[in-house]
Amino acid sequence: MDLRHLRTFVAVAEFGTVSKAALHLHTAQPALSRQISDLEQELGLALFDRVGRRLFLTGAGEQLLGSCRSLLGSVSALGEQAQLLRHGDTGVLKVAASPVQIETVFSTFLHQYAKRYPGVQVKLIEAIGTATLALLERGEIHLGISLLQSIQADDRHFGIYPVPPVELVAACHPSFPLESGGTIDIGLIALHPLLLLDSGFVVRKTFDTACRLARLADDETAGTAGGSKNQYLRLSGLGAIVREIIHRCLLE
Repeated sequence: MDLRHLRTFVAVAEFGTVSKAALHLHTAQPALSRQISDLEQELGLALFDRVGRRLFLTGAGEQLLGSCRSLLGSVSALGEQAQLLRHGDTGVLKVAASPVQIETVFSTFLHQYAKRYPGVQVKLIEAIGTATLALLERGEIHLGISLLQSIQADDRHFGIYPVPPVELVAACHPSFPLESGGTIDIGLIALHPLLLLDSGFVVRKTFDTACRLARLADDETAGTAGGSKNQYLRLSGLGAIVREIIHRCLLE
């Protein structure tokens, strides 16, 4: 069914004459008359009765008029929605990130994003390392926040946008004998009890790799801490905490 025929039908019904409908639709009168005739033939129904120069809806035409208006309204709404989707101003944005990134970045960022894009619903999914890439490959997320170590240099399956770097920091209680300065020898902090992220985190794998390069045994870097930031701080008197700093400008 041609939508132009439906628009013509609605216009003629509203204006009462083909000439007025033709002016409104910027179409020649003979073309509109043919469209009405074609629509009546397709439906197998008479839509108008001619009385003088005016056209009046038949009983069938009156019943179909509301449905045609609804259909045309839905088509118009569909076009508007598609236009918004093209501009990225509406829809669902699925983002995967580590729990640390969600806690330290997204928790402070999302309210600003919501004000700027009120029509976009952001759905956060906890994922780390290669699990994030697997979600991208399956099309279950639109964006994944991960470390570059997770992606092969020649991998062309993903578009990559570098963001500010992630740093490793050793945090400890003020009384803990940790040397001050810009860098710390990993061999020095490995001599003490450490609270580390779970081994599934890329940042943990990075730390473990650094330990192996320094030829440190696994038992010298024992201790895995899960849970919230407050739990880390309560335990900080026992030794040093190694975790990542994620800049707030990550998504700005």
